[in-house]
Amino acid sequence: MTDTLDIKITKTSKSRLEETDFSHLPFGKVFSDHMFVADYEDGEWKNLQIVPYDELSFSPAMSVLHYGQAFFEGLKAYKHADGKATLFRPYKNAERFNKSAERLCAPELPEDIFVQSIAALVNLDKDWIPTAEHHSLYIRPFMFSTDPYLGVQPSKTYKYVVLTGPVGAYFPKPLKVKFETYYTRAAEGGFGFAKAAGNYAGSLLPAQEAMKEGFDQLIWTDAKEHAYVEELGAANVMFVINGKLITPSTRDSILKGVTRDSVLTLARHWGMEVEERRISVAEVGEALKSGTLSEAFGVGTAATIAPIASIGFEGELYHLPNVTKAEFSNRALQALNDIRYGFGPDEFGWNYTI
Repeated sequence: MTDTLDIKITKTSKSRLEETDFSHLPFGKVFSDHMFVADYEDGEWKNLQIVPYDELSFSPAMSVLHYGQAFFEGLKAYKHADGKATLFRPYKNAERFNKSAERLCAPELPEDIFVQSIAALVNLDKDWIPTAEHHSLYIRPFMFSTDPYLGVQPSKTYKYVVLTGPVGAYFPKPLKVKFETYYTRAAEGGFGFAKAAGNYAGSLLPAQEAMKEGFDQLIWTDAKEHAYVEELGAANVMFVINGKLITPSTRDSILKGVTRDSVLTLARHWGMEVEERRISVAEVGEALKSGTLSEAFGVGTAATIAPIASIGFEGELYHLPNVTKAEFSNRALQALNDIRYGFGPDEFGWNYTI
C-alpha cells in the first residue's frame, strides 16, 4: 500500500546504522536515518517527503511555541522471523490522532496518509528494527502549528512529521507508584483524552517531585475530588481485584489507549470478567489492605505491560505479590508478543504487514 501516495524520497548519503550500539538503546534517544515530513497549507496536505533525519528550521514567532497547538502518537514496528516488518494496529492510532487534531483545532490527517507515510518510512529504514526480545522500532508521528503569528487563534498552517528509533524496554523494572491527590493531569471538559504536548508538560513537576520521594510513576486521580483513579503518567492502569480485571472507563480526562483496548479484548476473549468503570482510590486502597488486589500494571505503547510492585496510599507503601506470580498480565504480555513478533497466529487481524 505504500506506493499509493506520491511520496518524494531523498535517501541519506551515509547511514548511521554501523555506529549504533543495538545492545544499548536508551528509550527515545536513538533515531533512524530518515523522517517523514508534510505541510498543511491552503486547506490541503502537500509536500509529502521522506528526508534524512535532521534539524528543522522555523520562525521564532511560530504559533506552536506560544500557544501549544501540538500533539503526537506513539506506535511500534516489529520484525518477524521471516524478515517481514509489521505495524501494530496503526489505524487505531490514526483514529486517535484525528481526535487529538479535532480537540486542538488542527486539520484532520487522512488515515491513509497517516498509515502509509509510516509504512513507507519504516520500509526504508527496516534495517533499524531490532530483533532482540522486548525490542522494537518506536514510531513518533506528531503535528504542530506553524503560522508565524502572535495571536490566540488556530493556525492556518501545520507540519506533520514522523520520527522512528530502535528501543528496548521503557521501564527496566517493576514500578513503585503512588496516588497523586494534589496536582491534576486533566480535568472534565479539557483535553486529557488527546495526546497533546501540554498534558505532558503539566505532569513534569509532580512526576519529578514523586521521583525525589523514590517513586517511578504517579497514579493520577480526578481533578474534582481526587477520589477516582484515572491513569499512570505514561500508561493506562489496570487492576486485578478478586479475579476481575478492572480499569477506569475512558472519558475526556483519560487517554483511550490502543494497548488498553488490546488487553481488554484478550481478557474478554479468554472469558475473564472485565469491568470498565469509575474505580475509587478508596476501593484500590481497601483491596491493597485486604490482599484482594493481586495484580496492578500499566498498559501503553511505550510501556507495553509494566507491572507495579508497590503502591503508596495514605502515607503507607503496600507491596503487591511478586510479579512472577501475576498470572493475567504475564499471559497478556506473552500473547501480545506472540502476535507482534509473529510467534503465534494473529487471530484479531492486528498486524499491518509492510
